[in-house]
Order: sequence, then C-alpha cells, then structure tokens
Amino acid sequence: MAKIQFLQLPVPPPSYYAATGNVPLAAASLASCLASKEDPVTGITPHVVSPEDTDSLGDLALIDRVVKEGPDFLGLSLYLWNTERSLYIAKEVKKRSPETKILIGGPEVNEDNPYVLGEEGYDIAVSGEAEHSFRNLMRSLLSNSSLDGLENVAYRKENGKLTSFGKPVPANFPLTDFPSPYTTGHLKVDPRRSTYLETVRGCKSQCTYCFYPKSSQNLRTLDIPETMKLISDLKEKGAKELVFLDPTFNHRPGFENFLDAITEINADGQMSMFAELRSEGVTPKLATKLRKAGFTRVELGLQSVNEETLKRVKRYGSPHKVAEVAKMLAGEGIELLLDLIIGLPGDKPEDVERGIHFFLEHGLGEWVQAFPLSILPGTAMRKDAEKEGLFFMPTPPYRIIETPTFSSRDLTESLFFAEDLLERRLDEFPRPFLCNAAANKNDRIDLVLGEIKNPLFKKNLNQGESEFSDWSGSRHHSVWFHTENFSKDLSRILGFIENRISAEPFCTIDFVIPLVSIPKSQEIEKIVSVLESKRQSYLSRTLAHRGENLQHRLVFVFDGNHRELRNWRKIEMESTSFLIYEIVSTNKIQSLDPSLEAFYLIEGDEFQTKDFEFLKQNMDPEAVTFSSRKWEEKWSMEVLGYGEL
Repeated sequence: MAKIQFLQLPVPPPSYYAATGNVPLAAASLASCLASKEDPVTGITPHVVSPEDTDSLGDLALIDRVVKEGPDFLGLSLYLWNTERSLYIAKEVKKRSPETKILIGGPEVNEDNPYVLGEEGYDIAVSGEAEHSFRNLMRSLLSNSSLDGLENVAYRKENGKLTSFGKPVPANFPLTDFPSPYTTGHLKVDPRRSTYLETVRGCKSQCTYCFYPKSSQNLRTLDIPETMKLISDLKEKGAKELVFLDPTFNHRPGFENFLDAITEINADGQMSMFAELRSEGVTPKLATKLRKAGFTRVELGLQSVNEETLKRVKRYGSPHKVAEVAKMLAGEGIELLLDLIIGLPGDKPEDVERGIHFFLEHGLGEWVQAFPLSILPGTAMRKDAEKEGLFFMPTPPYRIIETPTFSSRDLTESLFFAEDLLERRLDEFPRPFLCNAAANKNDRIDLVLGEIKNPLFKKNLNQGESEFSDWSGSRHHSVWFHTENFSKDLSRILGFIENRISAEPFCTIDFVIPLVSIPKSQEIEKIVSVLESKRQSYLSRTLAHRGENLQHRLVFVFDGNHRELRNWRKIEMESTSFLIYEIVSTNKIQSLDPSLEAFYLIEGDEFQTKDFEFLKQNMDPEAVTFSSRKWEEKWSMEVLGYGEL
C-alpha cells in the first residue's frame, strides 16, 4: 500500500502566541477525495500533517519528520504565505529521500508564475481546483502510466526540465462528489481553532486582482440540506467559530433561506461565524438574519473610493452602498473588516486619502484595513501587468512596486498617511519571543560566550555553544547571546547568526543580546547587515517598506537600573532595525511612565491583579512583553486580541 503525506504550512504569525487560522482544508480535501464512496482511488493511504505540528515544528524538524516517515508521495499546498518555505522543504526532502515523489498544487501553481515553475525539488505540478485532476494523476502514478496529456498537470522529465501543463480544464464537478474531510477524519474539529468550510466554489465577480475567476466562474453549491448536515456535524464535534471560505457569501442562490437554516441549527448561539460579502443586495432584513444566524464578523471590500477605478478592475459597486451596508451590519452588533487596496490601476495617492476620509466621515474608521496591492499569479491583472505599466515583486508577496500613477515612495507614504488618519498601525508588529526557557520546549537557546560573572545572566541558561549547530528549533524561537564583552564576541555572534539562519532559513528567529554596556553603532550595523542580507522570504519582505524584519529580529535587553543604557535607549528609540527592551520586575510595574515610548520586558511569574490592570489600562499593549509564558500568552489573547479567524 503506497503512502501519501499532505503538508499545508500556515500563515507565519507576527507573534509566538498569535493564532494564524492554521486549518489545512485544501490538503485535507485532497486526502478525502481519494476516498469517494462510488469511485475510490485504491492502493494508497493518505495522511495530513496536523495543524498542531505545523504550528510548532521548525524547518529541520519538518524535514526530519517527512524523511523519517518515508511517504511514497509528498503533496504540498502552495499559498502566498507558505510557497517559499514549502519549496525549500521539498528541495531538502528530495536531497535526503530522492525516491519520494513530490507534488505541488494550489493558487501559486500557474503557468504565469515563473518563480514557482523555475524552482527545483518537486516532481509534479497541478494547477487549478485540483480534486478532479488529482484523482486522475494519482491513478496514473499508482499504475506507472504516462503522465503525458493529463489535464492541468506538468511533470519533470528525466533531464530535469518541467513540461508544460496539460490542457487546462475548469472544475465543474458537484461539491457532493467528494466527502468533507471533517467526515472522513482527515481534518479534525478543534474548538480552540476556527473551523473552515466551503459551501460554494466559483465566483460571479470578475475582479481582475483576484484568483477566483480563473478557478471557476460558475457557482457550484453544496445545497442547503447537505450544508446543514455538515454544520450540525461540526457543531456536534465542538466547533466554536465557523469561517466560510465561499468567495462571495451572499451570491449563493436562496441566501435568505440559507441563513434561516443556519439560525435554526445555531439557535443556542454556540457558534460564531465569519464570511465575506458584497454589499449589493444586503438589506436591513438580511443584516438582522446574519446576526441571528451567529455572524459576529463580516468582511466588505470597498477596495477604492474611485468608481472609475472600480470599473477598470471590474469590481464595480458603489462606495456609498458599502458604507450604508457597513453601518447596517454594525448596527446589528457585527464587527467589520473594510478593505482598501493601495496601488490599484487608475488610482492615485489622493484616492487613498479620499477613501480613508470617506470611512471616517461615515464613522467607520475603526474597521478599515488598508494594504498594498499584490499582483497574484493566475489573475487577469498579472496577465495585463506589462500593458498596464505595473511593476511588482517577482516573489511573494508579489507587492506592487510602481504604477503609472504611484511611485514606490507614493505607495509607502500612502500607507503611512492612512495610518496617521486612522491613528493606528495597519499591519502586524513584529513582536519578539522573550519568554524564559522551558525544559520540554525547543524554542529558546542560550549561548554563554566567555566567562559570565554578572548575576543578570545566571538564569535560563539551557544550552552550551558546542550543541548549537545541531540544534533543531521550533517554528518561532529565540537565540540569546550572553556576553560581558560585546566587541570581543561580535565575530562569534555574527557566525552563530549566519549558522542559525542557514540551518532554518524560514523559521522566525529572535536574536537577543542582554547588554551590560553601550554597544558601538558600527557593531550593531554589522549584525543588522547580516540580517538584511537574509531577507529571502515572504515573511521577511512584508515589512521591508518600514525597515522592519518580521522574520529575523535583533533585540537588546537591559537591566532597568542601568542609567547609561537607559539614556542610550532614548537616543535609539526611533530605530526600526532593532528593538530595545528594559527589564522590569513585577514589583516596579506601578512606577512605569506610560508617556515614555519604550519597550518593557516584565520579569517574574507572580502578578497582583492591580499591576496587570495597570499595564492593560495605561501601557501600549505592543510595548509590553513577559518572561513568563503564562502571562505572555494571557496578554496575547486577552489584550492584543490574537484569536482565530
């Protein structure tokens, strides 16, 4: 019996304790489609790597696991946020287990994505909505048949060259053809996570920046009885939050009856729900029905306030209708996500400003999320990019770099201007992981360089230098360098940093240096230069416009009693290349000055309620972190609001 293992890597989070919506629905759907009742694919056993493992395992651990388990086939689901890491793991697995056939699929796998098609390490690529193509492919592989001419499939020949894709065939199979992965057991319901589900595939809209129209323009729905059967089953299994991945939730035929059926199942309000809507057609009656059904959050895309731009990108719609429906939903107590895209063809910087003011004037500013345009593979916009004069990153996140009406500087300044108007940051803050070491975790390593006499360094030393090169870290981990002579040990620190990034290039790593004296600026620059040279993935590039690195962070910590270091911190407070945290014991929390824009590492396990409340009420929540794992997690969930979606 052959074995196939599916690996779908999650969105890399901005924080150790941030939930990422890590639900491998695509991978699990492929696993379950092999087991259709009427025509199962026999001779193969599928297994999906669990979210608990992909949440925590670093690059080395994931590679070791796949190689150790030795599947005949490894399937990787590629998305914007995981493509580079997935392809790296494929390449490393192939080196160690050349007999494993590696398959890739997902929205990143397209004939117009030279980045993915130019990479090595995989054997077969499948484009488009995959269940129908995938079953044909697996039957051919299991019978050692030729792959020539297989629809939507490209494969690597003996000379290493990838063939062109077979005839592209849009998906048209009914959603009832294959069982839900929740019913086959390939995907578990976890009450601590969101539960993702699709009840519709295909999209009637033709937005040129979106991938869905390429997948299928015909709506294929899971009918109401089948959907209610699935939702009832999910509820019985303990689902608390349902996330509908339907491209446009309210385009489903019989939408009002659909909401009534959900309301009946969720009459006790046990489940909360999220979906993306088009504002057209949403009435006060439908808004009330959404609330009664259990929808606590809804996403509406304005995208641009310029109606000519909306026509140009085939989004259409009316900004005033979006505002009307947004207020309607907010009046029902439903939280909103209101989208503005920066850099759409035809838009100018003043359109972004007008869009923000538009929402503010309607009292909707708290819900706005503005973000730069990405020119995604498989979209009409990518096809026409050269003709439209659109320049974009060739690798994820494929961000727009320049348009005929937006210079590179305009794009960045428009984002910052939007933040100024909304009085908040619009993207994720790269929160470091500074918690104490734990015996059963591989998320912190302490390297003691030289003889350490300072009592500040007598705690949490869990690893020696000699063990460093073979160490396998978690997906997000920290490396602490303990030195009393920063200048003397700098070359060794630089070597260790390069070693760690080379060993696990796609892990999120915080490089932490406790200070006993003021470091020289040119020495800091040497470390920053190494980190900048390693910006090689989606995660490290997402905040490059800020000068911040979301993947590899340099963090200095110092004893708050050290006056010289406190004065140095004031000088360096505006730096985006590194972070400086003052260590504060729990008994000094009440003495903190909320008006001082500084970062604090609260040290200690025991908190009085009044001290925790002081931090919640007075301090910038992003500026406070904890050495205690319990309190860092509590702060992340309760104060920062890191939850599932």
